[in-house]
Amino acid sequence: MDRFFTQDKCDRCYKDLKDGRTMSMFNLQCICMKCAENEKGLSEFTKAQESELEEVRKGNLNFKGIGFPEEK
Repeated sequence: MDRFFTQDKCDRCYKDLKDGRTMSMFNLQCICMKCAENEKGLSEFTKAQESELEEVRKGNLNFKGIGFPEEK
């Protein structure tokens, strides 16, 4: 089974994922819902969303994201 479904800690804040999980819009991190909400406040969030959608429309279902702003 994919690690996304089996891990128990958020890749970003390391808190428990028992209350939900999602994939980061910026990279391949599995994050908690609080971190996902925090992402929405980042200045590059819209760019990350648009890039993801563009790649999916091209058929790329394995897009790695534009990178989390701290990673640049």
